[in-house]
Amino acid sequence: MSTRKNGRRRDTGPVVPPEVQAELDAVYREIMSRAPEHDIDPTLDRVRDVCELLGDPQKAYRSIHLTGTNGKTSTSRMLESLVREHGLRTGRFTSPHLSSVTERIAIDGVPISAERFIEVFRDVEPYIEMVDAVSETAGGPRLSFFEVLTVMAFAAFADAPVDVAIIEVGMGGLWDSTNVVDGDIAIITPISLDHQGWLGHTIEEIAEKKAGIIKDGATVVLAEQKPVAEEIVLGEAARRGARVLREGIDLEVAERFPAVGGQLLSLRTPAGLYTEIFLPLYGAHQAHNALLALAATEALVSGGGALDGDVVGAAFASTDSPGRLEVVRSSPTILLDAAHNGAGAQVLVDAIEESFEFSRLVGVVGILEDKDAETILSLLEPLLAEIVVTQSSSVRSHDVDDLEELAIEIFGEDRVHASPRLDDAIDVAAGRAESEDTTGVGTGTGVLVTGSVILVAEARMLLGLG
Repeated sequence: MSTRKNGRRRDTGPVVPPEVQAELDAVYREIMSRAPEHDIDPTLDRVRDVCELLGDPQKAYRSIHLTGTNGKTSTSRMLESLVREHGLRTGRFTSPHLSSVTERIAIDGVPISAERFIEVFRDVEPYIEMVDAVSETAGGPRLSFFEVLTVMAFAAFADAPVDVAIIEVGMGGLWDSTNVVDGDIAIITPISLDHQGWLGHTIEEIAEKKAGIIKDGATVVLAEQKPVAEEIVLGEAARRGARVLREGIDLEVAERFPAVGGQLLSLRTPAGLYTEIFLPLYGAHQAHNALLALAATEALVSGGGALDGDVVGAAFASTDSPGRLEVVRSSPTILLDAAHNGAGAQVLVDAIEESFEFSRLVGVVGILEDKDAETILSLLEPLLAEIVVTQSSSVRSHDVDDLEELAIEIFGEDRVHASPRLDDAIDVAAGRAESEDTTGVGTGTGVLVTGSVILVAEARMLLGLG
């Protein structure tokens, strides 16, 4: 099922029969009963053991493996569009999801159906239980939530079958459960501080984990990095005998102009210059994500040779990235963005300042407790006239009262409001955005919902996009 908004197709998902939805919910509860995504036991052993029992489905297709701190999902979606436009069947594994867990596993750009999700889980469940039993006997844990989904994705892709799997790491890279794949191509988006409790407290430590996805003889497509991160990645690539394509040296966003509904790009790779590419996404960061996706597609499809410009243009023009500076309403404009760390907040601010002309923008902000709330709020402060702090349904959400105190320190008491319920927070923000609208038509006013992927997912559902 789909609708159209501003002339563009917007997926609202298929209608799922109640009995199927009930079974999907039951399966999801089963998987959720396991250790959550943020409860990491750093080993590949359990996933590798299940895959061996299944006949190593992850080896049945070529794969592109993505890591980095921000931009992985948007880059994955662009990459998928480019590869599909060249006639290859794709599988895409990304996380987290926005509306339904089925979004994490997509075939040919479409999330697998609820029925297929259930079927895949039941197919792999006996093998997962066998490895669970062995692990628990040895005093270890069962497979985690994310490990189960990883196995399911590999199996679903092999059964489809797909030609190419585009696989986004869950966290880090070296010991991430997706790292049982032998990626022909490794994409590393910009590395910054995030998940420090698991990946390390310095850029060096985090880069070491992320460089762990590089395999022997692979092609590495490397975004522009801080010098220390680049040095670590290049060292690992040399050790692995991998070819490296570096942004700023081998790859370049040659030109970029804001346009209605997105931007126009010229992208340079070793194979040539691609001009007048329309990308229906906002912000310089998305242009750089597009560059990485293009270079990876060249490496995959033509061994590094030039691609047909019309095919490239068609692929980029059809790309979307829900929850990434997504415009979902007008009068006032409502924007959703899943920025959840300092680097994400900075590119969000830059993109809004470049692409929108708000006279008054009010933020609805909810942040998880393990994130750097002070940095995120400080970066948002110059952009927002006022802020409404709130929280998502996650047990990891930052306490609203504490977040309000922090926001007052940064914004001042007169600019801060608090509302624990997201629906109320959006209503308050819309009212505050329009409070100084002298024309009464919402021109120039807006609401920005940000701070957490989960918060944005719940906002999409409240606004009828789930």
